[in-house]
Amino acid sequence: MNAYVFPGQGAQFVGMGKDLYDFSSKARDLFHKANNILKFKITDVMFNGTEEDLKQTNVAQPAIFLHSVILARVMDKDFNPDMVAGHSLGEFSALVANKTLSFEDGLKLVFKRAQAMQKACDMEPSTMAAIIGLDDELVEKVCAGIREIVVPANYNSPGQLVISGSVIGVEKAVEKLEEAGAKRVLILKVGGAFHSPLMEPARVELAGAINKTKFNKGVCPIYQNVTGQSVTDFEIIKTNLIAQLTSPVRWTRIMQNMIADGANNITEVGPGKVLQGLFKKIDRKIKTQSAGI
Repeated sequence: MNAYVFPGQGAQFVGMGKDLYDFSSKARDLFHKANNILKFKITDVMFNGTEEDLKQTNVAQPAIFLHSVILARVMDKDFNPDMVAGHSLGEFSALVANKTLSFEDGLKLVFKRAQAMQKACDMEPSTMAAIIGLDDELVEKVCAGIREIVVPANYNSPGQLVISGSVIGVEKAVEKLEEAGAKRVLILKVGGAFHSPLMEPARVELAGAINKTKFNKGVCPIYQNVTGQSVTDFEIIKTNLIAQLTSPVRWTRIMQNMIADGANNITEVGPGKVLQGLFKKIDRKIKTQSAGI
C-alpha cells in the first residue's frame, strides 16, 4: 500500500520549488495563485531568498506547504495514496493532497497558523531541544518534574524525542537529561516552543479560522499528529487539527500504525528526506523514496 508523508518546518532550503516552477505550467499557475492569496511574492523568497529569509516562520511554513502540495499536484497520475500523514505543518499539506482541503483554503490556514505561532513566540522567550538516546518515559518523567513549562513535543522515533517550552524550562530539562545519560542533546534553532502550552494563543486564533473553513471527505485516511490514528471523519480531523498546536506530534505512533495497516511503500512529498530516515528506524526493510517529477 502507498503511504505519502509530508515534511514540516525545518525542511526548507534556498531555491526550493524553482525546479517545479520551471518544469510545469500547472506548478507555475499554482505558485502565481499563491502569490495572490498571500499578497506578497513568496516565490521571490523561495527561489532567490537567503537561508535566513526562509527560516522565518511566516515564510517557512507556507513555502514548505507550497513545495509539497504543488509537487503532489504535478505528480498527477503517479500520486495514488492509500493513506497520508504529515509531520506538524505537513499535516496541512497531507489534507490538501488527499482533497480534504482545497489548495486555497489550505494555504490560507497555513499562513494564519504561521502568523499566529509567530505572535505566540514573540510573547515569551521559548525554545526546543532534541534528546537522543533515552527512553520516552524517562524524558517525560524529567519534564514533569521541572517547575517551568517544558513538555515532550515531537516523538520522532524510538530514542529521538524533541522537548519544548520556556528557555529556562528547556535548559533545566537538558541539564537533567544529560545527567541521565542522553547520547546527544541539541538545542534547536527555532523561533519558539511549538507543540507546547505556550502555543495556546495561537491555538485559539487558528481554531476560529479552521471552524470557518470547509472540509470535505478525503480520498483516503489521514494519520493525525495528535493521536497517531487513522481518521476519515472531517469533524474529528478538524478537532485534532486545532489541538495539534499545543499537543505533541506522535510521529512514532503514526509510522507504526501505517506499517501495521499495510503501508509498504513510503513516499516523502516535499523538501528533504528526514521522514524517510525516521521510517527506516522503525523498519529497515520498508521501501522509501522521495517524490519525483
